[in-house]
Amino acid sequence: MKFSSSIVSTAVLLGAGCSIHAFTTPASSIAPRGPSHATSFSPPSAVFSTTEDKTSSTTLPPDFQAARDQSVAALQSSLPSPSLEGPLVHFMDEYFAALSVAAASGATNPDGSPITARQAAKEMSATLQFGMKYGLGPAKFTFASASHKALRGNPDGADERYSDESFLAMLGPHAQTDFYAAGCNFFRPAMDLRRSLVLGQDHMAEALEQIRNGENVVFLANHQSEADPQVVSCLFETVGPEYGDLAAHVTYVAGHKVTTDPLAIPFSMGRNLLCIHSKKHIDADPETKSAKSAQNMRAMNEMLQMFKSGGCAIWVAPSGGRDRRNVETGKIPIAPFDQKTVDMFRLMGNKSKTPTHFYPMSMVSYDLCPPPDFVEAGVGEQRNVRFTRIGIKIGEEVPNVGGAEKRHLFTERADQEAREGYAELLKGLGMEQYIP
Repeated sequence: MKFSSSIVSTAVLLGAGCSIHAFTTPASSIAPRGPSHATSFSPPSAVFSTTEDKTSSTTLPPDFQAARDQSVAALQSSLPSPSLEGPLVHFMDEYFAALSVAAASGATNPDGSPITARQAAKEMSATLQFGMKYGLGPAKFTFASASHKALRGNPDGADERYSDESFLAMLGPHAQTDFYAAGCNFFRPAMDLRRSLVLGQDHMAEALEQIRNGENVVFLANHQSEADPQVVSCLFETVGPEYGDLAAHVTYVAGHKVTTDPLAIPFSMGRNLLCIHSKKHIDADPETKSAKSAQNMRAMNEMLQMFKSGGCAIWVAPSGGRDRRNVETGKIPIAPFDQKTVDMFRLMGNKSKTPTHFYPMSMVSYDLCPPPDFVEAGVGEQRNVRFTRIGIKIGEEVPNVGGAEKRHLFTERADQEAREGYAELLKGLGMEQYIP
């Protein structure tokens, strides 16, 4: 049976800055992995603090320092504008430091090979090259107004876009690049997957079976990091290949930043997207409000058609944006779920006439790419990267029952279960200091 999945990340109507496959593995073959209990871990060669305004780090090891210096020199020689140097060098410093910590901790790649300075330089070079070409240059990538299909290099020859000469010319030498894999390869080394957690795997199995049966699944999640799509992918992969397939073919409903920010664009090119303007920012420019509203309606209509087709898995952050730390206490509370957003998804599910199931999903990924402490309307925010543990918990299904007079109870329950799962993850990951 055909599997159509669309995981909506970075929130529908959100203020965030992040297909079709056949499943052949029967549900009975899913063997939930009992995750080991994470212990507190301090990086041996660098210490990062997210409770301070500045990142502090020790000197890089010689091999990482040399790779960093060579990468910075190459960047400086190719920058179209000197004003870009500061933020990009900061991003490079963060990434090389994070991967040096990963290497010193003994973390490895999926094939068991060590994380190296050469790897850090290679991934950073590719990311900046993509950003320069598709985010800033004359060949800047333009996303379709309402949706985008991930650019995977067309390995099976089924993507008709790759038969369009103008499309191939626009991609140039990267026409066969798998941008989805590139995004995962960039962030995976910064994830301490050995000490990370995936909880609620019994509920994951239930959701997967429902999807296989042609029903829809909506994950109601908190949202913490620009790298949340990669977090979902890399953690799902650790559970089993069928979940890796699910993650690889999800569709993200994206806020305006992920399709306009130069550094975010290459990562977004590798994701299936429904492009929706955030309700937090749609009123920022009265002259474009009507056009943005029309685009949102087109995206909603496309999502409704996916619901009607069935087998759709949606990941949505009903808060409308990323969780922000409390600068006074250093704690990181979950932003409250917006009832109107949840109501809209329930309405779409009911309108489709296809059974639609709702699962709370708790996510811990803040330290991987800490967001600014305050919401910024524009693009081009400072990027920080940490080597850190991450976690996901899939909660028990919230029954999609009750009329309009009780709809607040549905949202309140989903919100509460996401909070409880979040606290459980933080305790299991040794991050109790972040619990509100």
